[in-house]
Amino acid sequence: MNSGLAARRRFVVVLGCLTGIGAVSIDMSLPSIPSMVQEFATTMAVGQQIVGVFMLGIGLGQIPAGLISDRIGRIPVLLTGVGVFTLAGILTSFATSIETMLLARFVQGLGASVGVVIARAIVRDITSGRQAARMLSIMVMIFTAAPMLAPIIGGYLVGMLGWRAPFAAITVFGAIILFSVNKGLHETGRPNNEHHIIRQLLNSTREFFRHRQSILGALLVLLPAMGFMSLITGSAGLIIEIYGYSVEQFGFIFAIAGIAILVGSVLNRHLLLRFNGMQLSGLGAALIGMAGLQMLYMAWLGDANFWWLWGNACLYMFGTSFLMANATAMALDPVPGIAGVAASILGTTQNMAAASSALVTSALYDGTIRNITITMGVFGTITLLTFLLRRVILGDQPVHVPVE
Repeated sequence: MNSGLAARRRFVVVLGCLTGIGAVSIDMSLPSIPSMVQEFATTMAVGQQIVGVFMLGIGLGQIPAGLISDRIGRIPVLLTGVGVFTLAGILTSFATSIETMLLARFVQGLGASVGVVIARAIVRDITSGRQAARMLSIMVMIFTAAPMLAPIIGGYLVGMLGWRAPFAAITVFGAIILFSVNKGLHETGRPNNEHHIIRQLLNSTREFFRHRQSILGALLVLLPAMGFMSLITGSAGLIIEIYGYSVEQFGFIFAIAGIAILVGSVLNRHLLLRFNGMQLSGLGAALIGMAGLQMLYMAWLGDANFWWLWGNACLYMFGTSFLMANATAMALDPVPGIAGVAASILGTTQNMAAASSALVTSALYDGTIRNITITMGVFGTITLLTFLLRRVILGDQPVHVPVE
């Protein structure tokens, strides 16, 4: 491991941008959905699928990206993936039908998947344990700042230049990251192509699922994602269509959730100096569970004051910020030799689950708050129950505690 890279500011910033490439692409595009729906003469339910198909692309692309990066190295795969992301972004900027837009967003998601999975693999290449969790917290802080501003910028771009402008801005963002990867990152992987690619994938997958700690970490990453992705997908309909806020106000309201993640990530990084990752994962699960139970109550009522609903959405995101870093480190710690595939398994399960949640949320949209409150309520509650049952999941296997 080359832990010295973890202290290099530019190196960590680029990793943070790679991790957040998907979030920026989603959040900046959200204010465009209502106007895009009108121009393409489609429905809000169909228009919101630009989120779901993007997440589907991210989910499907991670296993190949992680496996190939284990075989040939991280940087060549990164450059290819971010290049595909940028080219697909050009197509989204000039799409003339909803079908073309959805196809371009799917391909763009495939490209974004490379950044998401390899950034995690690089962290595992150079560090582990509590240090890895702290580095992941820094990355969360970096990529949270961009999505926090993205809907605000997207809202103003729509107001000034039309709904296509945010997609053009996302394309420029991709080009900047492509340049930064080429100039700011170094190869950290040790290429391993001794076995046939299929055998290597099967062996690596078996190794990951052999460790119950990795399974627990994966569950604590994907379950909250299914809840907050429904919020992200339905936020434009919720804030603009149901509660009547303007496109410009949407960006500022959505940014509050980003601030919740940012604050949680800062606290998590500092608390890791005193507490271990399992304890802080428990804190995150408890906060998510509290928000989830209140969301279920709102769904039962069928209506809720907007700021009560949005306050609990922010509480959910605040709790997620503790789980994102610690559960990821928990899942990757036992498997340093297959960091690429392990990170891709983690990312694929998370994003496929999130994509399913996004598509279901879009399909269930009926002009009420139920699609969001039910989904967040159910998965927030399941997240808490999963953590409470952690001893059952871990069984007799010891928790892997790497040497710092």
